[in-house]
Amino acid sequence: MLEQLLIFTRGGLILWTCKELGNALRGSPIDTLIRSCLLEERSGAASYNYDVPGVSYTLKWTFHNELGLVFVAVYQKILHLLYVDDLLAMVKREFSEIYDPKRTAYDDFDETFRQLRKEAEARVEEMKKSKQVVSKQVSYLGKKQGQMQKSGFEGGNKKKSGGGESGKDGSDGDNVKTVTMENGHSNGEIESRGRVNGKENGDSNTNGGAFDVNKLQKLRSKGGKKANNPVVNKVSKEEPKKKPAKKNRVWDDSPKETKLDFTDPGSENGDSFMAVQQVVEGESMMDKDEIVSSDSESEEDDDEAETDKKVDSKKKGWFSSMFQSIAGKANLEKADLEPALKALKDRLMTKNVAEEIAEKLCESVAVSLVGKKLASFTRVSSTVQAAMEDALVRILTPRRSIDILRDVHVSKEQRKPYVVVFVGVNGVGKSTNLAKVAYWLQQHDINVMMAACDTFRSGAVEQLRTHARRLQIPIFEKGYEKDPAIVAKEAIQEATRNGSDVVLVDTAGRMQDNEPLMRALSKLIYVNSPDLVLFVGEALVGNDAVDQLSKFNQKLADLSPSPTPRLIDGILLTKFDTIDDKVGAALSMVYISGAPVMFVGCGQSYTDLKKLNVKSIVKTLLK
Repeated sequence: MLEQLLIFTRGGLILWTCKELGNALRGSPIDTLIRSCLLEERSGAASYNYDVPGVSYTLKWTFHNELGLVFVAVYQKILHLLYVDDLLAMVKREFSEIYDPKRTAYDDFDETFRQLRKEAEARVEEMKKSKQVVSKQVSYLGKKQGQMQKSGFEGGNKKKSGGGESGKDGSDGDNVKTVTMENGHSNGEIESRGRVNGKENGDSNTNGGAFDVNKLQKLRSKGGKKANNPVVNKVSKEEPKKKPAKKNRVWDDSPKETKLDFTDPGSENGDSFMAVQQVVEGESMMDKDEIVSSDSESEEDDDEAETDKKVDSKKKGWFSSMFQSIAGKANLEKADLEPALKALKDRLMTKNVAEEIAEKLCESVAVSLVGKKLASFTRVSSTVQAAMEDALVRILTPRRSIDILRDVHVSKEQRKPYVVVFVGVNGVGKSTNLAKVAYWLQQHDINVMMAACDTFRSGAVEQLRTHARRLQIPIFEKGYEKDPAIVAKEAIQEATRNGSDVVLVDTAGRMQDNEPLMRALSKLIYVNSPDLVLFVGEALVGNDAVDQLSKFNQKLADLSPSPTPRLIDGILLTKFDTIDDKVGAALSMVYISGAPVMFVGCGQSYTDLKKLNVKSIVKTLLK
């Protein structure tokens, strides 16, 4: 049963709802659909499943892009309503005829909707009946074909037995030709076999009977010996000569003694004998604004324009293409958009965007453009590119505040430390970028404490201890082979006693498929309830970014004992200075997780940490 059908504008104004249905929807499926699909360029999907405790809905939708209308149907997920797609198409067609932008109430559409619904349900019933008739016919034909195959197998067995008798009686092919089936038809396969057998038998008779296999084996062995002997002789003659042994070289000049150990003097426990001066490398790049040059169009766009004009002139002629560019096209169709979308998809993939993400983005852009009127003096490629640019800006722009400094001050007023947990796969630079974040927070007069919860990797505690000593930051550590969740809990308690404002928790690197380590990470997040869970990922990855983030979120949800599990809140992209214009990993990670990019690591010093410039990323992706 259909739960609800709504018609609203892209601005959010509800024009009509089905009063006949009148079912109160549990939860907020429409709002979730708008936030999760329509605003995040996921509208290319066929449907959306909304699950809340006690009920599950399936939502299907369609657009009228020229009028800016959205049509949404909601029904129970357990039901498979086949008429929903047809009903949406018919409602879209009928409502667009009576739509008036100045009008806000459409009570007279109720009767039209009842008729359309009955018509859609009747079509589905007719389809079911026709499918039943077709299935009966197919089953009848299958049975009949099976009987025919069975009779054919029986006839084949009889033919084979007849062929065997004829082979015993004589070896000539002419005798096999006279073998027939009981129904009088000749067997071509047996005839061909008989001819071959007759030829072989004739050859053997001319040689004087059957061929002796023993003689053949003796001839082969003799031939093999003759062939192998010269090779052995050649190998024995061409034995490699022994090279003279290399003499040891004696260096006259002794190497100069140079200092190779530049580490700070300290004991085995890491306690330094002398005070280490705090590292000050200047202002962090987080506090600097990046300047982006605003060019109207690049050279590639001009080249694309020329190629588009050539293609259009070849297909339609010079006059028709010129007239269409002046007058504009009535409505854009999917076939008009496909060449431009394919070129755009290839361009995104060359920028290291995951193939799955690029395809979904192009589908969403196509859905948003189909039916729109092409403006005068406007190319299809430029229209598609403008729509894609708007979509990318909308995806990469954070939907919530990412001002960590404000959140830290709020926690400080509540007299509790702000806890940040760094998670990610192996070797992406979690500890190094944790130190960069600590340096940036220090620049804003915030008391920071590090927690060494990587009790798995050898040298992890010493690495973090070195950063803490250079930055003059307290560190909480318990060594190795300890429970990371307990270490983090004790670190937060210690920070509360000492009055630290922020606790930066370093965790062990783990692959997304390693269930024991993912279970330990889920326990750490569940026990300590951090304020921010940062996923640290490389900007070098392409398709693997989708797999990493989706599986990290899935494992954190599946392995958490809480009914409302905590997932990834933000992303820290590392090694951004090594990718040139291959910036697609940022788009892939944000699209698949919905979490914003909060930090970007772009170097090896403590100041090399900056914000993500959305305009710069979008310009690079479409360049």
